[in-house]
Amino acid sequence: MGEKDKNVLLDGSLLLIESLARAGADVFIGYPITPANLLYLYGSRRFPTAIAAPDEITTLQWMSGFAAAGKIPVTATSFPGLALMIESINMAYMMELPMVIVLVQRLGPATGTATVGAQGDVHLLHGTISGGYPLPTLSIDSIEDCWNMAAKAVYWAVTMRTPVVLLTSKEDMMTLRNFNPTDLEAVEPVDYQWYQDQAPYRSYYPQENLVPPFLPVGNKQHQVRLNASTHDSDGILQNVSPDALANTIRLQRKLEKSLEQYTYYQLEEDAGAETIVFSYGVTSQAAREAVAVMRNQGQAVSLLIAKTLFPIPDVYHDILAKYRNVVIAEENLNGQMKQILFGSRPRAGVSGLNAVARMITPQEIIEKVKEHDVCR
Repeated sequence: MGEKDKNVLLDGSLLLIESLARAGADVFIGYPITPANLLYLYGSRRFPTAIAAPDEITTLQWMSGFAAAGKIPVTATSFPGLALMIESINMAYMMELPMVIVLVQRLGPATGTATVGAQGDVHLLHGTISGGYPLPTLSIDSIEDCWNMAAKAVYWAVTMRTPVVLLTSKEDMMTLRNFNPTDLEAVEPVDYQWYQDQAPYRSYYPQENLVPPFLPVGNKQHQVRLNASTHDSDGILQNVSPDALANTIRLQRKLEKSLEQYTYYQLEEDAGAETIVFSYGVTSQAAREAVAVMRNQGQAVSLLIAKTLFPIPDVYHDILAKYRNVVIAEENLNGQMKQILFGSRPRAGVSGLNAVARMITPQEIIEKVKEHDVCR
């Protein structure tokens, strides 16, 4: 990455694209959209194959074709683009095609304000797959995460045969930072193992981890059936046969079975603390600073930063249940992650700190924690 102790100015987009490429992603397909334009620029230069699509629907269709042929495709977009991709994401999910979708959030509703960041797409991701199936989603909360989580997204997509979303923000992707890239760990390419047995290939017959072995279309040895409708283990279109329904249920079970392997979070527990601050994404930076200030002032407070958002790891509930007070800081109006974790009527002691069209400050988090102390 460069000489030791040599700082450079760089943005998260550059690190993220480089990490994806080193992890094994080899195709970038995109349609330019703010604030993901730098990802489009760098991806078009860095990947062995880069194609400019005429629109976002075509983007996901082409990605599905490349994935079916054994490539690992990537795209980058924001809410308006993701909205157009949803049907094709469901198609790729059902066909079990590995791919990575980088989502750079902007202020909504609708097309929103392209140059104002937010954390407003969490509910959308939680409900993207028809039937309520979980869409694997990782969240970036630092310049280091642009490197680390990008590689992990590729690993998750390939080993689980699934689309994976890498959730980030305008500030993470477009802000230049003074950073030493030599501190980053090496990224190894994913071990993309294909089916090699002599027995006839069954496209959706699962292994012990509930993931079917992959084989690209067009290989010279086996027939490959890929199906986006309800199908059995051989990929043959069926309606409600026991095999087809079991295969449909398996789509969720395989993610649940492997979730611990792909659960990433930062936990800093303070002995004697009754309050924990929970955050994710760009707001995590303010949360870290707020907790550091409170601890310097002698106040006991814990911190939980979520990096794996969906499926929701059980460990988050286990951790939060230990605390009388939970402050969930996120940059949206209605506390989307708070609602997902605790429902529309959370238990006593759970509160949200929210903002629209601006970033949450560390001081606001400190004041919110003090409100719980006053009410104790």
